[in-house]
Amino acid sequence: MSATFPVRIARSTLVGTARALLSLRAIDLPPPATVPRIFVANHVSHADFVTLWSALPKPQRLRTRPVAGADYWQASRLRGWIANQVFRAVLIDRDPARRSADPVETVAQVLRGGEDVIFFPEGTRNLTDMALLPLKSGIFHLAHAAPRAEIVPAWIVNLDRILPKGAFVPVPLNCAVRFGAPLRPRAGETRDDFLQRLAGAMLALSGREG
Repeated sequence: MSATFPVRIARSTLVGTARALLSLRAIDLPPPATVPRIFVANHVSHADFVTLWSALPKPQRLRTRPVAGADYWQASRLRGWIANQVFRAVLIDRDPARRSADPVETVAQVLRGGEDVIFFPEGTRNLTDMALLPLKSGIFHLAHAAPRAEIVPAWIVNLDRILPKGAFVPVPLNCAVRFGAPLRPRAGETRDDFLQRLAGAMLALSGREG
């Protein structure tokens, strides 16, 4: 279904603002694939998925849906409209007691339908001095629930310095999204080994060791 005029304007405005305000660029984005993709990235800000989404070329952007916390994006009507209409986000309730569906299966259905997703495997924003929090098991289970999908590691560079916690005025620094080579779980690979390998691929893009 084609987007309405207000949605198209909102998307164009958000992408243009992100690229201009952050001097945003994509580095080493893999060429288009014939299989769904799970873009996995570090998570330091509520602006992360907007940044990664805006860094993608338009054809890729329009088929890519961020996975995000329902508690934040449904906190107001405006946020809800942005999440649901502009980004077509896959909203997940982080409180297990309120969930009506398995979140892994919800995201896997999107991938089986041929669309891509943006996924933050740390499970929450990283507000520590660590480069990357320990990855949660959700990405491992998602990879097995949608085995055709390939996982593309990414690293959002400088966003935590451009928009530090509590700041409303961005610091003038360049922001980039670095992408790595796609990967999948290996035959017989354990959950812990896979998560360690994925974390290593992400950290290699950051230039840090954790």
